[in-house]
Order: sequence, then C-alpha cells, then structure tokens
Amino acid sequence: MIKLSNIEKFFDTGITKTFVLRQINLDIKEGDFVTIMGPSGAGKSTLLSILGMLDAAWTGEYYMYDHAVHNMKPRHRVELNKEYIGFVFQQYHLLDNLTVYENLDIPLSYRNIKKSERASIVADTLDRFQMVGKKDLFPSQLSGGQQQMVGVARAVISNPKLILADEPTGNLHSSQAKEIMEMFTRLNKEGTTIVQVTHSETNAAYGNRIVDLFDGWIDGDRKTSEESA
Repeated sequence: MIKLSNIEKFFDTGITKTFVLRQINLDIKEGDFVTIMGPSGAGKSTLLSILGMLDAAWTGEYYMYDHAVHNMKPRHRVELNKEYIGFVFQQYHLLDNLTVYENLDIPLSYRNIKKSERASIVADTLDRFQMVGKKDLFPSQLSGGQQQMVGVARAVISNPKLILADEPTGNLHSSQAKEIMEMFTRLNKEGTTIVQVTHSETNAAYGNRIVDLFDGWIDGDRKTSEESA
C-alpha cells in the first residue's frame, strides 16, 4: 500500500542542515496496524504528516498504491489525501466556524455523496459517538476530550482506506480511550490500514507492528508481543 524510500527532512540553519528524519525506508501493507513510537523530538509526528501528504518539504520517494507521491503536484496530493486518508490530529484541527454536524459532513462532501445520504451517515456517526446532543455546538463550546472525539469521528466517517492518528487518545478519559482503540481494532479487522503515533504501550498493543524512531532514524521495526505470541 505504502512504500517510503530514503525519506529525509531537514532545515537549513546557515552552513549546516538540521535533520528531522534520516533515511526512512518503510513498507506498510494493506491491513497493517502500525504504531510509531519514540521520545519527544524523534520525528514521529513529522513522519505521520508526510504519510498524510500534509508536509511537502522532504526528499526521497513515497509510493501509495501505484501513485508516485514524490512526483505529484500539490493539488493531486490533496485529491489523493481526500480519496484514501482519514487523519486524527493531536490538536484536533476542527473548523471553528462550523458546528459539530458540519465538521463531520466535510469529509463526506469530498466523496460526491448525495446530501440525503450524507445526512444519514452523519446522524449515524453522531449516535455512534454519543454526540447527538452536541451536533449544533461549535468547537469552542466543547471540552478538549469532546473535540478529540469529534476529530476521531471526522477521520473515520468516510471509511478511508488509511487512518493516520497522532496521539488519538491523548485528551480522553481511560474509558473513552479504550472505546476508540477498540473501534480502531474493529476497523482494522475490516480492512482499514491504521498508523498511529503514541507514547502509550497500552495503545501500541492493539496493533500488530511497532516502528521505533530515535533522533530521526528508524531504530527498530518489530511485531507486537500479541502478534508474535
């Protein structure tokens, strides 16, 4: 599904380069549930942003299915993102001027789904995430945990082929976090590929593979204990 070859990202700082990612070579198969782990500053969120085509300032080769992402124009990368990817942001990234309902409708509008069908899907999602009573509220009227739940709902609502999640349970109560991770597990068993960034060993155990980053380098690529058991 995804192949990264010699991906690097750096910032020019005068006469030297400060590298954020170094020689990243990574294959992600369809149906994988991959966790990216490592200390703060290891490059985890940067790698996730590159996978999500939100960061274009890198070198190397990135293939998704038969698409050579590294050779694509920005607007074509946007189209590919909309077609295949759902993204759970650590800082939510909800649209402040739209209600919860409208935020959930946005990804569906990219898929040329009829308005009546979109309304049904949004209603089902609001019910699934127990947010029916909050559908007309704006993000500023929600708690951090509630905004995170909306962010997760928005990422999964259009049944993307790939879910990218940056600390998806960081602002949730333990019961909510467990619910989200179990939902990711169900989606993964149904065929959705998932890549998450987390510091949580508990969350990592839900996946089948852990990629360790350290100072921008891949420091390990291992199966979870559950997978290898």
